[in-house]
Amino acid sequence: MRFIDEAVVTVKAGDGGNGIASFRREKYVPRGGPDGGDGGKGGDVYVIANDNTNTLVDYRYTRRHDAKRGENGHSKNCAGKGSDDIYLPVPIGTTIIDTETDEVIGDLTEVDQTLLIAKGGDGGLGNTHFKSSTNQAPRKATSGFEGELKVLKFELKVVADVGLVGLPNAGKSTFIRQVSAATPKVADYPFTTLVPNLGVVDIGRHRSFVMADIPGLIEGASDGAGLGIRFLKHVARTRRLLHIVDIQPIDGSDPVENANVILNELERFSPELANLPQILVLNKIDQIVDETELNELCTHIVAELGWTGIVFRTSTLTGEGVDAVKYHLMNEIEREREREFEDPIFAEEQAERFERLESEVRRNTEAQREAYRAARKAQREGTDINGENLTDFDDDDDDGVEVVYVP
Repeated sequence: MRFIDEAVVTVKAGDGGNGIASFRREKYVPRGGPDGGDGGKGGDVYVIANDNTNTLVDYRYTRRHDAKRGENGHSKNCAGKGSDDIYLPVPIGTTIIDTETDEVIGDLTEVDQTLLIAKGGDGGLGNTHFKSSTNQAPRKATSGFEGELKVLKFELKVVADVGLVGLPNAGKSTFIRQVSAATPKVADYPFTTLVPNLGVVDIGRHRSFVMADIPGLIEGASDGAGLGIRFLKHVARTRRLLHIVDIQPIDGSDPVENANVILNELERFSPELANLPQILVLNKIDQIVDETELNELCTHIVAELGWTGIVFRTSTLTGEGVDAVKYHLMNEIEREREREFEDPIFAEEQAERFERLESEVRRNTEAQREAYRAARKAQREGTDINGENLTDFDDDDDDGVEVVYVP
């Protein structure tokens, strides 16, 4: 199934039914009086978190959802039937945003959690309500109220405790295969992973946490290069970032520079995100057989990065060192969860931090999207984003770049 993490949806709650003006007509009751019933209530629109779906693809094709209106009132003081509410299933981790006010309506993080997103209109009043001592035969009834109409944005962020970041082909997908039952595609070319993958890391004895494999970032991702920052928002809910570095890249690049690329892109995209606790994983140690050479290289990488945090050495291919990482992560996450439970002040600080992080990530993602749209519009109009004409160019001037198409 296609992975879609954003969708704009129009929802319309049901209008209330109209009240009616009616009078009791019965033999031997010449003045029965008003008996018009009230209109029924219009249906509400809810979203419900469903663990059987992990994409918003359905809302890309069905963009409008309307609840039915309530029935009109009836005579004999019978109210109209209220309309049924409708429930829109969304994946766990979906945030609902009002596009008009940019207000976050709610966040669905638990199974079967529901959220009212459009309230149905109340029914109108029948003429019974307008009877008085001076007006015993009122002919007044009111119409039902309109249901709410909203244009909402559904935004999915995977709910994970740990997010894997690193350049393409650093070994992130192989790592999550080693520690969980997830089976992301693994191959020896960049951008093998095109969508986030979730895996549950089971430690045993009811101890587990969720890990997210985020598609590889590259230099310039915060400006839209490669996969851009489209999926970087999925690490906004994580407690830890696992930064995986290939110590001997197949393209001969410098692992220190590669690690700095990721650190710089995180900082450029979101300083709050860059401040999340990070663990450095020096991966693919199986490629260096000599122990002395391996130690010297790993020490050099850590020193050049100026890394003062925790460092692990792993081979995701053979599984060496992987268990140490997952047990360390489990202990850290459990310790943090216990502190949140025991210390309300710390729990509130954590909640505020995640709220700031999500707000910053959402704002920066929208800013990049607008910049991308402006660039595409300028390209179509034959100008750059500064308004300069791009139509006068030399076809032979390709800056020495050779494009090779490989079958």
